[in-house]
Amino acid sequence: MKRVYFFLLACLALETWGVTLVFSGQIPPWLIPFEVGCLCLLTAGIGGIVYCLRGLYVNTCAGAGWNERWMLWYFTRPIVSLVCGAVSYLLLKAGLLVLDSAPRAESNHLGFYVLAFIAGLNVDKFLTKIEEVAQTTWGIEKSRSARVQDLAPASPATGTQMPAPAKEAVS
Repeated sequence: MKRVYFFLLACLALETWGVTLVFSGQIPPWLIPFEVGCLCLLTAGIGGIVYCLRGLYVNTCAGAGWNERWMLWYFTRPIVSLVCGAVSYLLLKAGLLVLDSAPRAESNHLGFYVLAFIAGLNVDKFLTKIEEVAQTTWGIEKSRSARVQDLAPASPATGTQMPAPAKEAVS
């Protein structure tokens, strides 16, 4: 458990440092056009780390008990959150997700960062939303994991049930 805790703190420190570099203008010139995308990525990563830290708290201090089988989840969730932040930025830039119906002259990218944080914090709901957008926009059916009705063990961060992976058909 201590390894996970220190890993999460190191990730949080790196991502906070990255945000600080962007806001202070100390990023390389070639990265300046991607500043908003970088901040979305980092903000989502921070959201994912917040979720993982909450999971550590719930499973150690709040009495649920630490379980080693969730270690991989704690190490991969921050990475998945980073990816979701980048995807949220791409969806907003492409116009597939809309935050405001009427653009304003003084509009900023705060909505992008909030959505990215939420995407990193709640990866499952974000992926479900992306699948809904894909289904509505292009008629792509939801993935098997989104359609599965069976339940797997509870999420370490919330104690809620998570969908079980679908079983492969044997030919």
